[in-house]
Amino acid sequence: MAKAERGPRERMIFSAAQLIRCDGVVSTGMRDVALDAAAPRGSLQHYFPGGKAELVDEAVGWAGDYAAGRVARFLAELPEPTPSGLFASMVRQWTDEYEAEGFAGGCPVAAAMVDCAESVPSTRKAASAAFATWTGAVAQALTGMGVPGERAGALATLMISSLEGAILLARAERDVRALTTVARELGPVLDAAVRTPGG
Repeated sequence: MAKAERGPRERMIFSAAQLIRCDGVVSTGMRDVALDAAAPRGSLQHYFPGGKAELVDEAVGWAGDYAAGRVARFLAELPEPTPSGLFASMVRQWTDEYEAEGFAGGCPVAAAMVDCAESVPSTRKAASAAFATWTGAVAQALTGMGVPGERAGALATLMISSLEGAILLARAERDVRALTTVARELGPVLDAAVRTPGG
């Protein structure tokens, strides 16, 4: 959905997520969010009476839902879904962005964790829930491709942890090398976990 088609509350959540992924929570002000969302400043207090922490928590939750939704879209685009193909699609989302737009943005959930893990307990909980939503979607996808249920959750955690670490390295190095490396090295491990018929 385009930003213009969202209501004011949804626009502010989306804008907060986009600003946080580039500048972090500390550097993202409520005025910045209102301006980016083309929302009256007074509407922030109306929609988020809990202030900035409530808005950040909502943005983190939105990011988790978005990442989980992307998993289904990636699967639908794969001619023959495989664990390595899914992970390559997850990585490609970032390499495409970085090669087209530069390395300004990262994961808003990770950014919120860095800034607020200890100082804002609600944001830590929101980040934990967001990662759980995303991990759950990946694990479900892996199970659907034949990965045994007892391994799917662990491999989903490995995939997301590897991707998040590679995003940090890519932004630090201003190079997609880390992203392409994790896709290449982890792909065979993921595919080897698929249970073969009769196996």
